[in-house]
Amino acid sequence: MLGLCAEQGIKIQNIQPGKLAQNAYIERFNRTFREDVLDAYLFDSINHVNALAYEWKIDYNSNHPHKALNGLSPWLFANEALVS
Repeated sequence: MLGLCAEQGIKIQNIQPGKLAQNAYIERFNRTFREDVLDAYLFDSINHVNALAYEWKIDYNSNHPHKALNGLSPWLFANEALVS
Protein backbone atom coordinates (compact mmCIF):
# COMPACT_ATOMS: atom_id res chain seq x y z
CA MET A 1 0.00 0.00 0.00
CA LEU A 2 2.73 2.46 0.94
CA GLY A 3 4.59 1.70 -2.28
CA LEU A 4 1.51 2.26 -4.42
CA CYS A 5 0.80 5.56 -2.66
CA ALA A 6 4.40 6.67 -3.17
CA GLU A 7 4.19 5.82 -6.89
CA GLN A 8 1.07 7.98 -7.18
CA GLY A 9 2.59 10.86 -5.22
CA ILE A 10 0.20 10.35 -2.30
CA LYS A 11 1.60 11.27 1.11
CA ILE A 12 0.34 9.17 4.03
CA GLN A 13 -0.30 11.14 7.21
CA ASN A 14 -1.28 9.44 10.44
CA ILE A 15 -3.48 11.12 13.02
CA GLN A 16 -2.40 11.42 16.62
CA PRO A 17 -3.45 8.45 18.77
CA GLY A 18 -6.80 9.11 20.45
CA LYS A 19 -7.56 12.15 18.25
CA LEU A 20 -10.36 10.75 16.10
CA ALA A 21 -11.69 14.23 15.31
CA GLN A 22 -8.61 14.77 13.15
CA ASN A 23 -10.14 12.28 10.72
CA ALA A 24 -13.82 13.00 11.23
CA TYR A 25 -15.03 12.01 7.76
CA ILE A 26 -13.75 8.45 7.87
CA GLU A 27 -14.74 8.08 11.52
CA ARG A 28 -18.32 9.08 10.61
CA PHE A 29 -18.28 6.60 7.74
CA ASN A 30 -16.96 3.86 10.04
CA ARG A 31 -19.74 4.59 12.54
CA THR A 32 -22.43 4.47 9.86
CA PHE A 33 -21.13 1.18 8.46
CA ARG A 34 -20.83 -0.34 11.93
CA GLU A 35 -24.39 0.67 12.88
CA ASP A 36 -26.00 -0.27 9.56
CA VAL A 37 -24.18 -3.54 8.90
CA LEU A 38 -21.83 -4.86 11.56
CA ASP A 39 -24.13 -4.26 14.54
CA ALA A 40 -27.34 -5.08 12.67
CA TYR A 41 -26.67 -8.66 11.57
CA LEU A 42 -25.38 -11.98 12.83
CA PHE A 43 -23.05 -13.31 10.15
CA ASP A 44 -22.59 -16.96 9.33
CA SER A 45 -19.58 -16.58 7.03
CA ILE A 46 -17.21 -14.05 5.52
CA ASN A 47 -19.18 -14.39 2.28
CA HIS A 48 -22.29 -13.26 4.17
CA VAL A 49 -20.40 -10.20 5.45
CA ASN A 50 -19.13 -9.41 1.96
CA ALA A 51 -22.60 -9.74 0.39
CA LEU A 52 -24.25 -7.47 2.96
CA ALA A 53 -21.41 -4.95 2.74
CA TYR A 54 -21.75 -4.87 -1.05
CA GLU A 55 -25.52 -4.33 -0.86
CA TRP A 56 -25.03 -1.62 1.77
CA LYS A 57 -22.44 0.17 -0.39
CA ILE A 58 -24.83 0.29 -3.35
CA ASP A 59 -27.63 1.63 -1.15
CA TYR A 60 -25.37 4.12 0.65
CA ASN A 61 -24.01 5.58 -2.58
CA SER A 62 -27.29 5.68 -4.49
CA ASN A 63 -29.97 6.51 -1.90
CA HIS A 64 -28.46 8.30 1.08
CA PRO A 65 -28.20 12.10 1.04
CA HIS A 66 -24.90 13.55 2.20
CA LYS A 67 -24.55 16.99 3.80
CA ALA A 68 -21.19 17.54 2.15
CA LEU A 69 -22.84 16.98 -1.25
CA ASN A 70 -25.68 19.47 -0.69
CA GLY A 71 -28.11 16.72 0.23
CA LEU A 72 -27.44 14.57 -2.83
CA SER A 73 -26.37 10.96 -2.84
CA PRO A 74 -22.82 10.37 -4.13
CA TRP A 75 -24.15 8.90 -7.38
CA LEU A 76 -26.51 11.81 -8.03
CA PHE A 77 -23.74 14.28 -7.23
CA ALA A 78 -21.33 12.53 -9.60
CA ASN A 79 -23.99 12.36 -12.32
CA GLU A 80 -24.73 16.08 -12.02
CA ALA A 81 -21.00 16.85 -12.17
CA LEU A 82 -20.66 14.83 -15.37
CA VAL A 83 -23.67 16.47 -17.01
CA SER A 84 -22.63 20.04 -16.22
